[in-house]
Amino acid sequence: MKGTQSFLEHILLRSRASTIIPTMIGHTIAIHNGNEHLPIYITDHMVGHKLGEFAHTLNFRGHAKNDNRSRR
Repeated sequence: MKGTQSFLEHILLRSRASTIIPTMIGHTIAIHNGNEHLPIYITDHMVGHKLGEFAHTLNFRGHAKNDNRSRR
């Protein structure tokens, strides 16, 4: 199956509170953001941080437009 092979290469995690340790360097970990698993490649600069810092749960779509301009 074509789609499952990519997930077999990644380690699937739902725990965003886990701390990145040095043995994780070089691995690709798929972190759950509430909707899907996002693949994150672990580098040496990420050691000591939490996994959830690299998988954003919200997508910023911009501020609401100001309707007061049209009422002048």
